[in-house]
Amino acid sequence: MDFQVVILAGGFSSYLVPLVAKEVPKALLPVANRPVLSYVLDLLESSNLKDLIVVVEGEDAALKVGGWISSACVDRLHVEVAAVAENVGTAGALRAIAHHLTAKDILIVSGDIVSDIPPGAVAATHRRHDAAVTVMLCAQPVSGPSESGGSGGKDKTKKPACDDIIGLDSLKQFLLYIAKGTEIKKDTRVKKSILCAAGKMEIRSDLMDSHIYAFKRAVLQEVLDQKPAFRSLKQDVLPYLVRTQLRSDVFSDQSNVEENGNGNGKNNMQNNEVVLSQILSNASMPSFHQVYESGLGTRKTHKCCVYIADESKYFVRLNSIQAFMDVNRDVIGESNHLSGYSFSAHHNIVHPSAELGSKTTVGPHCMLGEGSQVGDKCSVKRSVIGRHCRIGSNVKIVNSVVMDHATIGDGCSIQGSVICSNAQLQERVTLRDCQVEAGYVVCAGSEHKGETFARK
Repeated sequence: MDFQVVILAGGFSSYLVPLVAKEVPKALLPVANRPVLSYVLDLLESSNLKDLIVVVEGEDAALKVGGWISSACVDRLHVEVAAVAENVGTAGALRAIAHHLTAKDILIVSGDIVSDIPPGAVAATHRRHDAAVTVMLCAQPVSGPSESGGSGGKDKTKKPACDDIIGLDSLKQFLLYIAKGTEIKKDTRVKKSILCAAGKMEIRSDLMDSHIYAFKRAVLQEVLDQKPAFRSLKQDVLPYLVRTQLRSDVFSDQSNVEENGNGNGKNNMQNNEVVLSQILSNASMPSFHQVYESGLGTRKTHKCCVYIADESKYFVRLNSIQAFMDVNRDVIGESNHLSGYSFSAHHNIVHPSAELGSKTTVGPHCMLGEGSQVGDKCSVKRSVIGRHCRIGSNVKIVNSVVMDHATIGDGCSIQGSVICSNAQLQERVTLRDCQVEAGYVVCAGSEHKGETFARK
């Protein structure tokens, strides 16, 4: 059987309030007027990965996601939607659907990514190395998601990102160490057996875990069964597998041999270190796993491998409000090949059914959705406007996202903000770096900066 793909689509993420709501789970948040989940499905389909399980937290969110998939993916993909309890974590979600997993290898993909990195390359690397787990790593974004959840101007001077600290072998095929930057205060510890085996380890802080993993199903299920406290793939399961890939108790067996008078423990340990070092530097050998085990006796071992994406590729996770702003800007801008749309000679998209008033301009890197109406003397720059929006006259919209069915009154000025579906801005409202919840009404003549509008 080929790879079985699990998409972890989340539910109503607290990091994205007020953008997510009961009506709009995270997987259906719009990126250039398409649900973010659609980008994940297209990416998988491009690698001919069509047997998919979409895992959604919460019954209500699962019904909404399933309804959209039924209408959008008919005859294209084989998609099963599975609802799990909320806040169980990624590992907990996989435990809950374990009975659905039948393939030898499982590809796990976060449901909030927008990327052009082929997941099929991760699957191929995993099979080539016969790995227990293969992790896709990609370059840290220069101006990427903020952990604070702010948007617009508040992130112009960003706080240091919570970078991943990653240890690789000299050929960049094996994952020898992984930790979040926030976990490392002054010193960090690396298992001696791994350092002895690898000979040297390259420490990288310019790469990040992309939340795309290939697992041997048997290994994954064994860890989930034996470690019921594990909640997170990234924070629990993956570090555990990395730490234990060269078990220190393997070497203690050699001292047992010495005590039993069956050999020289010190020499055997030195020989094993040589064997392990040779193996790690010759990972592409077809007999890698067999040689590895023959050097260590009958101990159970496994390999943690990496696929490092090319730096020219695009990758963003929609895991904060800033990331939402970033990816919408990119997909209608420099990375518009991801959008799936054809752009005009003016480098924008204005739907044929949209209506523009007199002396209204829609600049490059903008999108105006189906059925939307924009009044006279308006200016739209580097922004996405959804479907069936009503925008008055003398309105300025810059670096913003306006979702479907929003209403914006005359004389409003919006910069670096998100206006959610069915929200209403009355006349002469000024917003800078704000987020307005779906259905919320902002009173006329008010001015706001860096605020979140949501019903209590």
